[in-house]
Amino acid sequence: MPDNSPRIVMKFGGTSMAGIERIRTVAARIKREVEAGNQVAVVVSAMAGETDRLVNFCREASSLYDPHEYDVVVSSGEQVTSGLLAIALQAIGVPARSWLGWQLPIRTSDGHASARIGEIETSRLNESLARGEVAVIPGFQGVAAGERVTTLGRGGSDTSAVAMAAAMNADRCDIYTDVDGVYTTDPRIVPRARKLKRVTYEEMLELASVGAKVLQTRSVGLAMKENVRVQVLSSFVDDDAPLGSAEPGTLIVSEEELGTMERQLITGIAHDKNEAKITLTAVPDRPGSVASIFSPLADANINVDMIVQNVAHSTGSTDVTFTVPSADLAKSLDVLGKAQGDIGYTELVHDTRVAKISVVGVGMRSHAGVASTMFKTLGERGINILAITTSEIKVSVLIEEDYTELAVRVLHTAYGLDAEDAA
Repeated sequence: MPDNSPRIVMKFGGTSMAGIERIRTVAARIKREVEAGNQVAVVVSAMAGETDRLVNFCREASSLYDPHEYDVVVSSGEQVTSGLLAIALQAIGVPARSWLGWQLPIRTSDGHASARIGEIETSRLNESLARGEVAVIPGFQGVAAGERVTTLGRGGSDTSAVAMAAAMNADRCDIYTDVDGVYTTDPRIVPRARKLKRVTYEEMLELASVGAKVLQTRSVGLAMKENVRVQVLSSFVDDDAPLGSAEPGTLIVSEEELGTMERQLITGIAHDKNEAKITLTAVPDRPGSVASIFSPLADANINVDMIVQNVAHSTGSTDVTFTVPSADLAKSLDVLGKAQGDIGYTELVHDTRVAKISVVGVGMRSHAGVASTMFKTLGERGINILAITTSEIKVSVLIEEDYTELAVRVLHTAYGLDAEDAA
């Protein structure tokens, strides 16, 4: 195959690889890209549910498992699918070879279960592509110093694919999932949600960070840093569907490439129920008191999102409320409980029956009134706002979980996203 052939990275998630028949369907799709004259590298996830099964094995073996050995176990799911896909490609006449993370190699930090990619050596990969082979690479894994296997954290195969595309100077990175693109909100909540043709890196990064599950947050950040053109497509399509270069998915691009013609005020509404609210009552109102709360949480690698501090009154104390990921609630309560003497709070209260609702759009930079529309719309429906946080292109509020779907629906309408020309 000529060295100047277009290079693409195709990434297939767990539902796309769920069983031999699905893998054969993926192989047929890859074959069509090869026959179109493309050099193809494929990044695969483990079969749907497999990583959870392997994680549970580790937990059953020991509640205090060694993270080095955890990575050895959980990375095996992607090793299986990469080998099976290579076999399936060979069976239909497509030269293919699997390349494990340590074989290329994909060099990472030594943060086991949450490693970060530092460098991908591509000499072997380039030789394989030049021979006309499809390179099949297990996502989610790499190798650290000492040649120990590492994993990138849940959803890490997206990051693997984008990093591979950057290292290969690929023309694009196609992420095949169980959805056919990025929508203005969850279509299961709002049937009139519309698929977006293009979304900026910044918008996708915000959407991913506040609950949209289409792409892993780290993968979007890497794509923005390396200027990798990412396309979200569905792997659940007919055999005669268009190739990735023509299929109408959602393209993740720079704001400059999006241009002003396609730009709209609000791009999407996201929701996230994986939040927990913590309130510390009667915190002494003195310099350094807030630091005494959040420093130990930071030391424990717990990310704090929304923060609300009530105005201090004559008592000389104040209440401080903030949110953390639900998965970190138990650890947060333990850390704060041990630090009570240093902080000086009276009571520690928590609530998991909350949800974060976010509106995202680059149009906020040049339009006023986005936040007021949100607050007014929710207020008219009797939905109380518990906390607020903002960025340049995002406004998020914390509400009671029971109002999640209502909030998403009314905001989607308020910003005109369910109009016929929303996409």
